[in-house]
Amino acid sequence: MVQDRSVPSNLHREIHEQPEVLSRLFENETGAVARLAKKWRGRDIEYVTIAARGSSDNAASYGKYLFGAHNRLPVALPAPSLLTLYGARPNLQRSLVIAISQSGASPDILAVVEEARAQNVPSLAITNSPSSPLAGIADDVLCLHAGEERSIAATKSFTASLAALAMISVALEGEGSSGRLDELLAIPQKMSAALAVDVTSLVPLFVDLRYCPVIGRGFNHATAFEIALKMKELSYLGAEAYSPADFLHGPIAMVDERLYALVVAPHGKTYPNLTELIHRMKNEGAHVVAISDRDEMIALAGAGARVPEVPEWLSPLVTVIAGQLLALALTEAKGFDVDRPRRLMKVTKTV
Repeated sequence: MVQDRSVPSNLHREIHEQPEVLSRLFENETGAVARLAKKWRGRDIEYVTIAARGSSDNAASYGKYLFGAHNRLPVALPAPSLLTLYGARPNLQRSLVIAISQSGASPDILAVVEEARAQNVPSLAITNSPSSPLAGIADDVLCLHAGEERSIAATKSFTASLAALAMISVALEGEGSSGRLDELLAIPQKMSAALAVDVTSLVPLFVDLRYCPVIGRGFNHATAFEIALKMKELSYLGAEAYSPADFLHGPIAMVDERLYALVVAPHGKTYPNLTELIHRMKNEGAHVVAISDRDEMIALAGAGARVPEVPEWLSPLVTVIAGQLLALALTEAKGFDVDRPRRLMKVTKTV
């Protein structure tokens, strides 16, 4: 179905609502998260278990780097089907169980939280639906305050989930985390600047492609997966997410002058590694598009989207916006309905 271009799509509106959503989340939940963190610190938690699907699972991947880098907490990302299909009950002792679900209605995510309750370990629901079944069974609920998400593709609920995890990480750190909290609270303004990024010149590079690797590492490993998902579900482009390390373990054999790649490369610990990879891909004739806060990275790639500079641990909140805008523009260029991708529903009840 071709969408009426005379009226902005729900997806366009929701992408541009994201700074407001995060401001609302911080205003309503910062105090509650601080109280929860104080309670959890008394539970002798040794690791975090995060259960999620789809875009929420990509947010969970961000949590893996976040809690590991800043809280020294290993993160387990269990396959919920191990419990629902195979009946394998995970040992959750000394774990904080976090379930991320925009709708709060996916049975397999509910099963993980039910198991947490059975084992008397703390559980938290991060959801945009505070009256959902998930919110009803979790010990505590962190509402995303994103408002109704009408477009099938998740955007504002995804970035709100990232911000919610960032809030938890800062609160768990306790004393001495005020600098990180200030960095987090400044993010809505940076997201507003990211929304001004013009991606129209990039669309012709992708419009005729059937396949495209999307590469990111560290905190932006999650970003690569989320952008690839948006490309697939909206524009039907076969985008495949990789870390640079995984790309070198086989897929680099595909690189030649016919390959177009999207690389998420803001400054930080992963920057030298991504620079080296882009050099290597360019030397083999590949075409590279970079999402970065560094002009020299975009110049190296040959094309890209320049996003605002933020601390590396928060960079997915601005880099993913460039990817969302590109997926939106690409889908519109192909004439597809951005709000109603084929064969998809807003709530996917997996088991």
